[in-house]
Amino acid sequence: MSETDEQTPTIRKAEAYHNEPHTDFSRAENRDAFQAALKDVEKQLGQEYPAVIDGKAVSSRKSIVSLNPSHKSQTVGTVTAATVDQAEHAIEVARRAFEQWRKIETTHRAEYLEIIAAEMRNRRFELAAWMVYECAKPWTEADGDVAEAIDFCTYYAQQMRLLDVPVQCDYPGEENTYFYQPRGVAVVIAPWNFPLAILTGMTVAALVTGNTVIMKPAEQSSIIAAKLFEMIRDAGVPDGVVSYLPGFGEEIGPALVQSPDVDLIAFTGSREVGLAINQQAADAPPAQTHVKKVIAEMGGKNAIIVDEDADLDEAVQGVVGSAFGFAGQKCSACSRVIVLKPAYDAFLERLKRATQSLKFGPAEEPGTTVGPVIDEEAFERINDFIAIGQDECTPVVEINAGKLSEEGYFIGPHVFADVDPESRLAQNEIFGPVVTVMRARDLDEAFEIANTTDYALTGGMYSRSPKNLARARSEFRVGNLYLNRPITGALVQRHPFGGYKMSGIGSKAGGHDYLLQFLIPIAVSENTLRRGFAPPPDDEK
Repeated sequence: MSETDEQTPTIRKAEAYHNEPHTDFSRAENRDAFQAALKDVEKQLGQEYPAVIDGKAVSSRKSIVSLNPSHKSQTVGTVTAATVDQAEHAIEVARRAFEQWRKIETTHRAEYLEIIAAEMRNRRFELAAWMVYECAKPWTEADGDVAEAIDFCTYYAQQMRLLDVPVQCDYPGEENTYFYQPRGVAVVIAPWNFPLAILTGMTVAALVTGNTVIMKPAEQSSIIAAKLFEMIRDAGVPDGVVSYLPGFGEEIGPALVQSPDVDLIAFTGSREVGLAINQQAADAPPAQTHVKKVIAEMGGKNAIIVDEDADLDEAVQGVVGSAFGFAGQKCSACSRVIVLKPAYDAFLERLKRATQSLKFGPAEEPGTTVGPVIDEEAFERINDFIAIGQDECTPVVEINAGKLSEEGYFIGPHVFADVDPESRLAQNEIFGPVVTVMRARDLDEAFEIANTTDYALTGGMYSRSPKNLARARSEFRVGNLYLNRPITGALVQRHPFGGYKMSGIGSKAGGHDYLLQFLIPIAVSENTLRRGFAPPPDDEK
């Protein structure tokens, strides 16, 4: 064997898997079908949705009113806000249901996921339309959200079937088996920005691995969560295995996270909440007999580096799509651009023109790229950051929302240059359509700037240099690195998603090892050199 052969690493191919295709809206029949779905869903706005525990609808004195961010006077629906007592009841129900659910054969649990996926395909445009109204997702973003939810169902079903095969490691006179069992009761706390996909992914991962689930959606997307629960129920999942528990996080969150009867918390959301959950879950009251598992996926302050030899047309297109898609309300969104000095001026001018050409308006309008932000709290927070940028930096693009801001929570795209890498604008997660552009002397400084945040989620680099791209692979400290392509739009299996540092625990949603977070490994060793066998009991003869 040559020295070259010895240094060549072995590559393991991923299992065959085909992602759900995204809808081609250039086809008139698809546009017409989506318009029809929007009209059908619009007729259903304003309904009431109860919480569901053990298959029974429950209500409380408090409710959550869901508003359309594009038209803040339009009520999408009203949802029960569960109480602490109801949260505790849901945990009791999940604990009882666990003993039966864990005994269901893995292949049958996987089939439930595939039934849910099939129903999502049948209701694809309807589900996407709900996201347009409740979360102001533009057409393509809402459609991609449904496709990803389908992928989570089908991929995790495939992966659990593979994990269900025990690993055997036998020696003469000894049999050794390695297999997995579920953890118990899982609390799933989901965000609003991927209201169907992320909630589905965490929920079905817990289900297919044999855990029971209490599904706590974000307040802003509780109606979409109700639609997911409908599909879980209609698939035939037994009552009590999943409870739908909308509510205010500050009220029922501690009861769910701190309960001694909860074994696992799967959370996706802000750093502040994620760290609080991790701290609360670490406490073990006297009644608790286990250490809780926390799967926390948090925020990002993601950068794209533009090398001096980069194709600027591709770089600009990638930055604009990554920064302003869904108004920058993705944890993977590009919020920092670090440009090598020789390319800085040309890149900035092209970025300015490209940003000014974006279609900005209500999410239900076809072709909208940048819609409103999710709610009034986000609107005020993002505008505070914009004010900081106007005071400390050089505004390059400031698109005024005008009268749109009276209709909904609209904030136009903003680009700031001459940004100090240590400034609040460059360090804090903004979660809105705001981008900072920084100049780097060389690639050393570019990587230094890119890595100088508390986060390590996504990052990207545009370069024609194989040597510089190789440096990015080893020096850019992020969980998902994208080279010469946008940094958003991760696909299940192809781009397993998740970060580290303050972005999360390092797990990868949509990856081949994600389900291991929901399982406990068991090893059984048997001595087979025993002398004879015990006779069977009389009732077995």
